Amino acid sequence: MKAAILNANEGRFDIEQVAIDAPKGHEVLVEVKAAGLCHTDLHLAEANYGTPLPAVLGHELAGVVKALGPGVTEFAIGDHVVASLVQFCGHCFPCLDGRTFQCDHPEETMRPAEQGQRLTRAADGAPVYPGFGTAAFAEMALIHQNQLVKVPKAMPFPQASLLGCSVITGAGAAINTAQVRPGDSVVVIGAGGVGLNAIAGAKLAGAAHIIAVDAQPQKEALARKFGATDFIDARATNALEAVRTQFPGGVDHAFEIIGLVPTSEQAVAMVRKGGGAYLIGLHRPGVNVAVSGLDLIVRQVELRGVYMGSSNIKHDIPMFAELYLQGRYNLDDLVSREVNVAEINEAYEDLKHGAVARAVITSF
Repeated sequence: MKAAILNANEGRFDIEQVAIDAPKGHEVLVEVKAAGLCHTDLHLAEANYGTPLPAVLGHELAGVVKALGPGVTEFAIGDHVVASLVQFCGHCFPCLDGRTFQCDHPEETMRPAEQGQRLTRAADGAPVYPGFGTAAFAEMALIHQNQLVKVPKAMPFPQASLLGCSVITGAGAAINTAQVRPGDSVVVIGAGGVGLNAIAGAKLAGAAHIIAVDAQPQKEALARKFGATDFIDARATNALEAVRTQFPGGVDHAFEIIGLVPTSEQAVAMVRKGGGAYLIGLHRPGVNVAVSGLDLIVRQVELRGVYMGSSNIKHDIPMFAELYLQGRYNLDDLVSREVNVAEINEAYEDLKHGAVARAVITSF
């Protein structure tokens, strides 16, 4: 099958032929109908985060079940499914407590070495690492059933694919992690795919004021479409001063989506006494954010790293799918462009420059 392979941390993917094994154990073979181009995959392509290479990345996936391993209990052939990079065992304490995003043994969703490789390079049989356990940048994917969720067949595949990461990461951070309440004030720093969902999640939770901050003023219209009540052009205005002008005591919640030190420190400074700053954007390895411990204590600020919107995918993905089908959650405007897998590098260049909310691979 055709796949986009990352061979080196140079920010580019190579289109090659890959062989995929038959499903074993709790694995499900999925025909990929849509795969979103998330910024996280670009981070991993450009810097060494420890991902074994060569690898097939991609984790925003929607598709159709084609075959089942003998241990699969949740799915049937023909089901429409969404995959997520949230890997969980289902039996550790966090999992039993409903916090599958904090699983102690996520490696259990991967195939044991003695069972052979899920993916190999067709040319020489060399193993290819299935990134995140999903490996969505390929025609077919072999995924543990714990990383899959069934969705209604009425869901369009491009929109469905975004449920597995950008939706649950952004909206989940507002709803699950921060527990935004009606009337709250919110700042979202970064109005890309995840940021737009953080805005939409805050709106869904009833926030009265939602301030979007971005360095690209052309994103204002889209941010407002998802629920932003205000927009700050970070290049033209000091974002911290602008927030403090509107909210002298600070806002209730600030979400940093970009993964940069200055904006992470800004998020802490933007919140009120007793407020919360939530770091969602992926920082590069070795990067440290400087905060004053005394300031955190005196202002009683909660500083929290957020993983996948604190989401239980088996509950949250079907919920957002239903909200979309009811017309209560905007996914259509997230899909900026549909591309062939051969266009992956060009589509990522557009993403880097803020030209799209999400590009989605829909053909191979």
